[in-house]
Amino acid sequence: MQLIRGLYNLPTFPQGCALTIGNFDGVHLGHQTILQHLKQKADELSLPTVVMLFEPQAKEFFLKNKAPARLMRLRDKLTYLAHFGVDYVFCVPFNAAFSQQSTDEFIQHYLISKLRVKFLSVGDDFRFGVNRSGNFATLQQAGEKYGFQVENNRSYCLDDLRVSSTAIRQALAEDRLEQVKHMLGRPYSILGRVVHGNELGRTIGFPTANIGLHRNVIPIQGVYAVEIGQSSGERYYGVANVGNRPTINGVKPLLEVHLFDFKGDLYGKTLEIFFKAKLRSEIKFPSFDALREQIARDAESAKNYFQQNDEK
Repeated sequence: MQLIRGLYNLPTFPQGCALTIGNFDGVHLGHQTILQHLKQKADELSLPTVVMLFEPQAKEFFLKNKAPARLMRLRDKLTYLAHFGVDYVFCVPFNAAFSQQSTDEFIQHYLISKLRVKFLSVGDDFRFGVNRSGNFATLQQAGEKYGFQVENNRSYCLDDLRVSSTAIRQALAEDRLEQVKHMLGRPYSILGRVVHGNELGRTIGFPTANIGLHRNVIPIQGVYAVEIGQSSGERYYGVANVGNRPTINGVKPLLEVHLFDFKGDLYGKTLEIFFKAKLRSEIKFPSFDALREQIARDAESAKNYFQQNDEK
């Protein structure tokens, strides 16, 4: 899979391409169904598959810190999109100039001139162009005019629940992790590289791997029983805190993970943290001693969770 940033870095598609457009935040079961169908159509037409997405996401551009919490960073999306046989991810910078394009400019510059789209899959609620003036019907009309097929990737439902990034954010906010797992097809996770922290955990007997979250708004906060995966395939269990660390007056959100039965150096390594159960919300403790005692209880709760669920 190849990542293409910006319109002028696109390769030539002599025969055209099969395209889908969206944020793909979370790469949930609905997204996965779209990607599988896109691959099927591309194979039938002997075309490459292209996913067009936007950085930042439109609501992040317009709303800044008031935007909905992002489920995935771009790097995480790329990891999961690659699993579905996507040939190209076309990452479009969402900026003031892009937001002011007319629907005709978007169709001409992106879909016709550069991508030469032959098959396009979008949701019937897709909007584009200045003031969100373009919609599914606009694309259907363009398809008839320029000779490409437009298909509605209809909503994916589980037990009458529409699977969407919005529904997953809401479920995470309400600590419904099992429902999140069903909508994603896997436990919710965060991928990230271990960075140096203040090493406070070592001083209170619970060394942690610290992972920067690099997003304006985080979708979860609190203390969790977690499973930790390394790119080498090794798996561990542990307890994690996601938040601002109020006891030490932290101001920047951080993911801190204490791995059970692990000795070694993780600095610079990429870990995937799978959130299995929420243990409690993040609170400010009156002292480091009180914090240490609570972490010990959290670790015991996490170990009990894995024992009861036959995971460790």
